[in-house]
Amino acid sequence: MSFGGKFRDSLVVEQLDKISLSFLVDDLEIRRGGVAANMTFGLGVLGLRPVLVGAAGEDFADYRSWLERHGVDTSGVRISDSRHTARFVCTTDPTGAQIASFYPGAMSEARLIELAPIVARVGDPMFVLVGADDPDGMLRHTEECRQRGYPFISDPSQQLAFSDGELIRQLIDGATILFSNEYESHMIEQKTGWSADDVLARVGTQVTTLGKDGVRVLRQGQPTIEVAAAADVTAVEPTGVGDAFRSGFLAALSWGLATERACQVGCVLAAYVVETVGTQEYSFTPAEFVGRVEASYGAEAAADVAQHLR
Repeated sequence: MSFGGKFRDSLVVEQLDKISLSFLVDDLEIRRGGVAANMTFGLGVLGLRPVLVGAAGEDFADYRSWLERHGVDTSGVRISDSRHTARFVCTTDPTGAQIASFYPGAMSEARLIELAPIVARVGDPMFVLVGADDPDGMLRHTEECRQRGYPFISDPSQQLAFSDGELIRQLIDGATILFSNEYESHMIEQKTGWSADDVLARVGTQVTTLGKDGVRVLRQGQPTIEVAAAADVTAVEPTGVGDAFRSGFLAALSWGLATERACQVGCVLAAYVVETVGTQEYSFTPAEFVGRVEASYGAEAAADVAQHLR
C-alpha cells in the first residue's frame, strides 16, 4: 500500500507509548511472493518441472493454480488446517519509509514435512534447495538431506538476521552450494566465527550475488569466476531479483551447462525481474531470452542456452 503523506508527520514523540494510528492509503497491490515460490516459478518458466515444498493455508488454492500453470509441481505443499499462508503487509510513504508486518502463519508447519515421501513420489532430486523458512523446518530438511544423501543447497538469506551462529553453521556445513548476497556472506562469517576460507572449506561452491556488479563464484582449488550483470537493464524494483538469479543458475546446471554459463543465465533472468514490479510478473519467449543472453554474453553463450529453451 502507498500512503501519500509522511509517517513522521503523524508521530508525536511524547506520546509513542500510547500510539494509535490509521493511514488512508492511495492504492493496494497484492503480489505473489515467497522465496520458494519465486524460485520454482522461474524454473518452471525456463521449462523445468521443479517441486515446491513448504506449508500454506487453505487460501493457497488460487496461488497453486497459478504455479501449476507455470510448470511447478505443488504436490509437496502441506496445507494447514488452522493457519493462513504467510504474508507480508507493507505501507510505504513518499520518502521510502515503511511500516510493515510479517505473518508467518502456516510457514511454522514446514517443520512437519518429511522429504522422503516426496522423493519416493517424484524421484531422486538433483538437489534440494533449503531456503528461508521456519527455522526448525530449515534445520530438519537440512539434516534429512545429510542423512538420506540428498545433495542440498543452503540459502538461508532473510533468516540470517534472526539466526544464531550455531544454527547457521548447521544449515551450511556440507552444502553442495551456498547462496548469499555480499552483505549476507559477511554476516555468515561474523555470526559463525568462520573465516571466508573456513566457509569455503565446508561447502562445494559459494555463489555470491553482487547486485549491479553481477556475481562471484568461489570453489576450492579453482579460479574465481566473476560474471557481470546482464547488459542494458532498466531497474524498476529489486524485490525477487535474487530468487530469479537462483532459478536461472539452477536451471542451467540442470541442463548440464558450466558454472560460468549458469551465472549468465541467472543474471539474464534476474534482469527480467528487476525491470518489472512484482516477483512473478515477467514473461518472455525463448527467442527473446536467448537474444538477451547473446546481447550480454555473446553468440556462444546464446547457442548453449538455445539448445535447452524450446
